[in-house]
Amino acid sequence: MTSDPVDPYIFTSDTLPSDPRFMPPLANGLLGWRVFDPVMHMGGVYNGEGGTCHRGNIPCPLAVQMKTAEVGQHTYKLDMQSGVFSHTVVTPRFEAAQVLYAHRQQSNLLVMEVLLKRSDTSAEPITIQLESSFKPQSDDIVFQNAPDYKGGRHIFGQTVSSEVPGGIRPFVHLIWTPIASTLTLPPDQSQSSWVFLVAVAGSDESVRSCYDTGLGLIDTGDLRPSHLKNWAELWKGSSIEVQGSESLNRALIGCMFYLLSSFSSLSEEANAAFEFGGVSPGGLSNGSKEEDYHGHVFWDQDTWMYPGVALFYPRLARAVLKYRVATIEGARANAQQMGYKVEWGLKFAWESAVTGRDVCPEDIYAEQELHINGDVVLAFQQYFYLTQDLGMFKEGRGSEVVWGIADYWVSRVTWDPTDQKYHIKGVIPPDEYYFTVDNSVFTNAVAQRSLQFAIELSGLLAHTPPPAWQDVADKIKIPFDPELKYHPEFDGYKQGNKVKQADVVLLGYPLAMSMTPEVRHNDLKTYEAVTDPLGPAMTWGMFALGWLELGEPEKAQKLLQKCFKNIQKPFQVWSEAADGSGCVNFLTGMGGFLQAVMFGYTGFRVQKEHLAFAPLLPQEVEALSVKGVSYLGNKMDWSIKSAEVSVLVRKPTEGSGSQEPSTLKVVLNSGTTIPLIPGQSVTFPREPGQIRKVNSSSYCWPL
Repeated sequence: MTSDPVDPYIFTSDTLPSDPRFMPPLANGLLGWRVFDPVMHMGGVYNGEGGTCHRGNIPCPLAVQMKTAEVGQHTYKLDMQSGVFSHTVVTPRFEAAQVLYAHRQQSNLLVMEVLLKRSDTSAEPITIQLESSFKPQSDDIVFQNAPDYKGGRHIFGQTVSSEVPGGIRPFVHLIWTPIASTLTLPPDQSQSSWVFLVAVAGSDESVRSCYDTGLGLIDTGDLRPSHLKNWAELWKGSSIEVQGSESLNRALIGCMFYLLSSFSSLSEEANAAFEFGGVSPGGLSNGSKEEDYHGHVFWDQDTWMYPGVALFYPRLARAVLKYRVATIEGARANAQQMGYKVEWGLKFAWESAVTGRDVCPEDIYAEQELHINGDVVLAFQQYFYLTQDLGMFKEGRGSEVVWGIADYWVSRVTWDPTDQKYHIKGVIPPDEYYFTVDNSVFTNAVAQRSLQFAIELSGLLAHTPPPAWQDVADKIKIPFDPELKYHPEFDGYKQGNKVKQADVVLLGYPLAMSMTPEVRHNDLKTYEAVTDPLGPAMTWGMFALGWLELGEPEKAQKLLQKCFKNIQKPFQVWSEAADGSGCVNFLTGMGGFLQAVMFGYTGFRVQKEHLAFAPLLPQEVEALSVKGVSYLGNKMDWSIKSAEVSVLVRKPTEGSGSQEPSTLKVVLNSGTTIPLIPGQSVTFPREPGQIRKVNSSSYCWPL
């Protein structure tokens, strides 16, 4: 007798985590909230000046726990397919369910539904308690009462202080359905349900409109269906699953769910007034004062979270780029404040909020973590190679970002006549155990790559690049030890010294630096042995990816297994460190884990003229399915098994985007060329190759 298969998208428990940090976050790109917590956050709402800047705490009216006088079976369930959390109690007399979600389509709404259903035929009323920890006040926002609106309570307030002196202090308006302390099912009813709305917006007019929209959806019965439909569209457009390892499959689904929750709806109409505020390491559910990096945006967004999302959704990827464009003036001010007064030089903030001015609490990181500039350009470059959307760089001002960073690098290098190389001195590399070092190999390499892309972009946009861009790109020092045949992390690094996290190993991926397999092997072996086991969670995914590049899937899998220590049960919430400490819900670690599988098992590499692939699966994985890969206006579904690969280009659907899909083909390294016809799956032996355009005469237009 066989049991029913377990749904890998559903995570259940009969108890809640003992540590409330590991309660499941519910978010939709604008609002974020940890289930039952009295605090929520809204994208772009920060309080505090400079280094004290942090996400502003907004009181959450849905901080309610359901209690029953009768003993029953409690089940807590997070359904990642639908983005819904539920608490269900089953007793001999009745079943009660509390359902919570951050509305996926209407981003300004949080929702709680309560359902009571009689199980017996008694004529007794059934009552449940709703215990609230909500208080309509905050240390970050001075709230005051407004008149009730259509039965809803209304408060509004303004943050106490601005990010920069004289800057904007955003308003926050809340309207919510009052929640009684008890709910009763009358004797003459077999079941009943209640719906409670919370609308959050920046103005009186906007919050009333959002609340009206929610009431309208309740009236038509479309409140939850419209939410479910939006999640269904997301999963249809992006999924990654494996066969053969249930734990790996569930981990991948969890990573995708929490990352997608950090981005807005795919609907342009729903996002018309949506100002995407970037993604912080702990997401929107975290980031209060002294918590989870204050909700600031780091390189984590561009390097760790972005690549997996960009591979599926150009529209969501573009939101990240627009966030960086919106902070150009802050980046310019950062560069000038540091004394590098190139007219258009940009220094993007190590820790960014709304303005782009650096809000890092410690000046040394703001001054020395320069690699953030190259990380930002790398995201723009990947987007362009995936879409060939020049509009993002012309009308979208992406060229200002790329060229401003190139000017910054030129202003920041020092010529060394001894080795006839340009040096970048006094930096902190990605490995933050070292300060004020010279020639961090990652920093210099990512600077070189961003200069090269600035030159490439100039050619496409008829812009004349300053000769210094090419000169610095050609002559910047990339530390290398010719005797030991490996890359020292920086000038003076001694082999065997402890490191915090992935650093030199990032040269192979994502930087795609040219090196021999021997050097790649030596880099991996050298730094794997000395990396702090309690370092941040994204690290081991990068080592795993490196070993997959070298054709050693079992070695890769052992390293990927280390990441499972960072996944806290029962709701797949990631901690920054393996012992449960550090930032939660650590989206950075999830992004690294996803990339290890998404770019490691497939061998996907987003390159200038093609999307390369080199599939390789470890023994425990029977098959890998990656659905919704977006390339040059097409959506592709991949199925990878030990001996063969299948690719299907989906037929374009109405309203799928304004980009005209390019006609694609598979070109295998063995020389075989296979046309990709929309709607027709092709299968070929597992070997490396590329996806290429059939004709490459023109660039695509904006999506």
